[in-house]
Amino acid sequence: MKLIQQDRQDRVEETIYSSDLISRDLSWLKFNERVFDQIKKDQRNIFEKLKFLAIAASNLDEFFMIRVGSLYNYLDYDKVRVDYSGLREETFKMKLMIESQNFHRRLQEHFVRELLPATEEAGFIMSNVKNLEENEQKAIKDYFYKAVYPMLTPMVFDGYHTFPILMNKLLIFGVITISQGDKKDNRKLSFVQIPSNIPRFFELERDDLMIYVPIEEVIREHIVSLFRNVNIESINLFRITRNGDFTLEESEDMDTNFLEEVKRKLNERKTGRVVRIEIEEGYSKWMVNLLKHRWIISDDSIFKISRSSMMDFTGVWQIIGNKRFKDKIPPVPNPIPPLSYPDAATEDIFQVLKHKDILLHHPYNSMEPIMELLDKAADDPHVMAIKMTIYRLAKNSRIVDALLRAAENGKHVSVLFEVKARFDEENNIREAKKLQKAGCFVIYGVSNFKTHTKLMLIVKKEENKVTRYVHLGSGNYNEETSRIYTDIGLLTTNEILANDVSEFFNVITGHSAPTRYQNLITSPRDMRNKLIEFIEEEAENARNGLPSGIFIKINSLEDSEFIFSLYRASQAGVSIKLIVRGICCLRPGREGLSENIEVISIVGDFLEHSRIYHFHNNGDHRTYVGSADAMVRSFDKRLESLFRVETPFLERQLMNIIAYNLRDNVNAYVMQEDGSYVSKTPGEGEEPFNVHKEFFMLEPEMIQDVKLLE
Repeated sequence: MKLIQQDRQDRVEETIYSSDLISRDLSWLKFNERVFDQIKKDQRNIFEKLKFLAIAASNLDEFFMIRVGSLYNYLDYDKVRVDYSGLREETFKMKLMIESQNFHRRLQEHFVRELLPATEEAGFIMSNVKNLEENEQKAIKDYFYKAVYPMLTPMVFDGYHTFPILMNKLLIFGVITISQGDKKDNRKLSFVQIPSNIPRFFELERDDLMIYVPIEEVIREHIVSLFRNVNIESINLFRITRNGDFTLEESEDMDTNFLEEVKRKLNERKTGRVVRIEIEEGYSKWMVNLLKHRWIISDDSIFKISRSSMMDFTGVWQIIGNKRFKDKIPPVPNPIPPLSYPDAATEDIFQVLKHKDILLHHPYNSMEPIMELLDKAADDPHVMAIKMTIYRLAKNSRIVDALLRAAENGKHVSVLFEVKARFDEENNIREAKKLQKAGCFVIYGVSNFKTHTKLMLIVKKEENKVTRYVHLGSGNYNEETSRIYTDIGLLTTNEILANDVSEFFNVITGHSAPTRYQNLITSPRDMRNKLIEFIEEEAENARNGLPSGIFIKINSLEDSEFIFSLYRASQAGVSIKLIVRGICCLRPGREGLSENIEVISIVGDFLEHSRIYHFHNNGDHRTYVGSADAMVRSFDKRLESLFRVETPFLERQLMNIIAYNLRDNVNAYVMQEDGSYVSKTPGEGEEPFNVHKEFFMLEPEMIQDVKLLE
């Protein structure tokens, strides 16, 4: 049997490697391995390592909810799905679960062997109740009966009680009980869910040591109080992940039916099909068989957790966030002034933008110039209108406050709120309703497209003319993520871009179809075709012996048409360098296909989120920035935009960003032909070059002519 299984796995590997494209989902798992690799870096302290542990665990949760959830949509409804790897849905699920199980096991083992032993030296430990001192156990008992016990509700499942709704990603105890005197075949299964509003750990102080007792250990120690006068056969801790993937149908009534559809789909997430069970080792096989039958789930989707480990690593954020350890996570350096706006603190931004464009590179530059512009626009009596697209917001957003103030001051405010922004739907609906009540014109998405583009337009009457102040960017209008995501934004009064953005707003807020944009490329209209046209022109230049080169920095590369156009350009002799943080379905360095393509991924202290597309064009450079990755969804299913940057200094700044990323030897990983990645490290005699530090030290005079082809 083992030989048959091994032969099958060998044939699967051969099929995968023979494909010229790499599976999106397998590539995503490779990305999370690069996140996991941050935990292993010696220069990071235990708190930084726990942060990346939590991120990797959260990533894996989302992977199962969305990507594995999407796969089950095909499996459950007998729909055909052929992955880029060439595998059909059942075979691909087998491969995906093998890789996921291996990753899960490595994460658990590293936590137990490397992280837990290092905690005491850092000033804290994780402990169960039995290892505590007597007075500490009493504190735990008091806490349980006063704060936890009233929150718990045992839910029995038997012939008289329906199967309860078990919530996504909560810790759950499955308790098997037998009435006194009964036989085993009269056992019953009850579930005790741990509410999400109970802290993940109970905290104790012992001299200079913090003790963290997981909430499941607090409850386990006293769970007998929930099951009086019955025998407890076994106590099983588990956690389920449900399918969170859904597609919103188009609705003609955007203000009512559409929002109700979103709300209904959000509720469905709570009862979506189970795609993964995490469970402590030593579990009851009787209970697991019952759950497998109930949820139609196989053994490869059951992930075992050692009792010496911990279930749901996202809970360690409580430790990282403890005030006692606030200095243990290295602080982000203070932002520097934008290179094109060195006097940011002293000049009036409205006046500055009349004479020059400002390029912002977050988090190295603050989001403050955008906030300053919006705040002033809200109060300026000469500002007539503000238009914005919003995808994700901070919880207490200054953006919303400014827009509310603008509406109260009688200005026309139009906001396109993307209520389908995954996992931010409820917050977006709440904030959109707030703006609508204040008199803003609010659009809840456009048809069945997600609006992912990041645009702001401020219309101001000045003397005898009207000036349009525009912001275009790659990142969200979110003050919180702007401190940890690398993004690019442009503030300008350039008439060409202002006309393009005005036209685009007319498209998404009304019923308009512009013939052409001058410096804006949009989707789903023409982005894929336009970018492929640029690639083909580079290939033609190479064939004619002219200088050529393609340099792209994006989050994900998945669209097959785009990828094969890069392959053709490589075969024509074009030098192609790609900086792709996450998913990359292109195979670099394959003989006869992609020898001239190099791919690196930057994973480190900041999440790389900016998108830059640069084409050499025989010296007449084309440089575009925006919100779009090279993905099917970006080209076909989203409203996206890329804007051209032509100001020489700003274009050199963008080329410098690419050059710095290519130089990085601290956060960079080089992609191999088989889809694996090798960490890039300083060579002999070479100094470390960390882009997440170098950009904080950049000064305007350091931006010289950047020749990426050299």
